[in-house]
Amino acid sequence: MTTTPGAPRARWPRWLLALAALLLLLAALVAWLNVRGEPAVDSSPAAAPLDQTVIARGAYLARAGNCMGCHTTVGGAEFAGGGAVNTPFGAVFAPNITPDAKTGIGNWSASEFWRAMHHGRSKDGRLLYPAFPYPSYTKVTRGDADALYAYLRSVKPVEQQNKAHQLPFPYNTQAALGVWRALFFRAGPFEGEPQKSAEWNRGKYLVDALSHCAACHSSRNFLGGTSVNAEFAGGLMPDQTWYAPSLASPSEAGVQKWRREQVVQLLKNGVSAHGAVSGPMADVVYTSTQYLSTQDLSAMAEYLAAIPLREPERKEVARAGSDVLGRGAKLYEQQCASCHGDKGQGVPSMYPALAGNRGVLMDSANNLVQIIRKGGFAPSTAGNPQPFGMPPFGQVLSGDDIAAVATYVRQSWGNAAPAVSTLDVLRVR
Repeated sequence: MTTTPGAPRARWPRWLLALAALLLLLAALVAWLNVRGEPAVDSSPAAAPLDQTVIARGAYLARAGNCMGCHTTVGGAEFAGGGAVNTPFGAVFAPNITPDAKTGIGNWSASEFWRAMHHGRSKDGRLLYPAFPYPSYTKVTRGDADALYAYLRSVKPVEQQNKAHQLPFPYNTQAALGVWRALFFRAGPFEGEPQKSAEWNRGKYLVDALSHCAACHSSRNFLGGTSVNAEFAGGLMPDQTWYAPSLASPSEAGVQKWRREQVVQLLKNGVSAHGAVSGPMADVVYTSTQYLSTQDLSAMAEYLAAIPLREPERKEVARAGSDVLGRGAKLYEQQCASCHGDKGQGVPSMYPALAGNRGVLMDSANNLVQIIRKGGFAPSTAGNPQPFGMPPFGQVLSGDDIAAVATYVRQSWGNAAPAVSTLDVLRVR
C-alpha cells in the first residue's frame, strides 16, 4: 500500500516537528534568561568569625530590609522562619535563616547567600519565589550582602524545619517559576544617578533595594508581575486584603508636599502632623524603620519626595442612597463620633480627622474597611511609646453595617469617594 504524495499524513510530521522545535527554542530561551549573568559560586562556608563592626553593620541592614518581618513569627525564635506570605497563587512560607547547619543556612557560603539575594537562587540551585523580594534585593551591593551574611551567622542557631509552600499546580513547579522570571525578573546592580546628590542616591538605594518599598506599593498584573509604569503607583498587598497606597500621588501616600522632618517623623515614630501609620505599614515601622538613623531616614524622605507625581484619574462619584447614608449616620453617631467628632474633625495628636482624610478618600476602600473591622493601631516606638488606638468593631458590626458606616464617612463633611458595598466588605475578608 502506498501513500499518495501531498496527502495530509505527509505534511503533519513537518508541522509537528516545527512546533516541537519552537517549544524547545522557547524552553532554551527561558533557561538562558534564568542563568545569564550568574557567576561561579564558591560553596565553602566561612570558617572564621568576621569583624564585629561588619556584624553590627549587617544587623542594621537586616533592620533596613525588615528581614524579621517575614522570617520571625509572633512568639517564635528570631529568623527561624515560618511566616506566611499569602498570595493569589497560594501561601509561600519564609525559611529558617539562622546558622543552624541542618535546617538553616549554616552550610551556606557567602557566595551562595549573595546568589540568593542577587539572582534569586537557593543553595541547591532551585529558583526562589519572589515572595522573597529578590527583584528588589538584586540591587543590594555585594558588600552589604556579605555584611548581612556575617550578621546572620552570628545569631543563635535554631533547628526548625521549613514549612512546605502551599501552592497548587502549576505554581508549585520550577518550570512555571522559570517562565515568570524570564518575563519579569532581571538581575542587576543598583544604579545611582550621578547628577543627583549623595543623599538622594542613598535614599534611592534604601527605598528601591533594601527596604523594597515598590514590592508592595506597585500594582501587579494577573501573573503577579509589576505592571508597566506601575512602580509606586499603589496596589493591593499580596493577600489582597490591604491596599498599599500610591507613593506617586499626594492624594494617597505621596509625600511630595510634606516637609522633610514630617516624613522622618512618620518613618521614625509612626506618627506625624499628617497622621499615623496602621496595618502592614505599622508593622514595617515597628520592626524596621524606627531603628534607622535619622540621616538614612532623611535620605529616604528626600528620594520619596522626588518621585514623579502621578495622580489617579478621578471619576464622578455617585451618591449613595438615603437609606444607606441614614444607617451609616446612626452607626457613626453611636460608635465613632465620641472620638472622631460629630463632623469628622477628630482631636489633634489623638484621634485623626476623617473629613478630608486621604486614607478615607482613596478609591480603594480596603484599608478603611480593615480598620473598622480590626481596629487601627499605630506602632509603639521610642518617639511614641503609648500610641492611641482604635478598637476593632468587626465583632459588633455586620458586613452591611460596616459598608454603611464606611460609605457615610466617605460621603460626608465634603468627602466624595465611591460608596462601599457589602460585597466589598466580604472581599476584604
